[in-house]
Amino acid sequence: MKPHDLQRLVETRMPFGKYEGRPIADLPGDYLNWLAREGFPRGDIGRLLALMHEIDHNGLGELLAPLRTAASNRERAA
Repeated sequence: MKPHDLQRLVETRMPFGKYEGRPIADLPGDYLNWLAREGFPRGDIGRLLALMHEIDHNGLGELLAPLRTAASNRERAA
């Protein structure tokens, strides 16, 4: 994991599929589990999805709360 990856989870939107356009940090756990079973896509997006799966699976979603707030404030200011 790179230091800025947690921030990227709240800023990067899902580029395809059922949840296209939704921030990766907001993807439902059952969808992340399905991706884990089927295989994460290659590349950066797959790495971020795998990280979000680990966070969700281990009940660590609250780690992202301050980052969500900061991202939301930035969006409103823009």
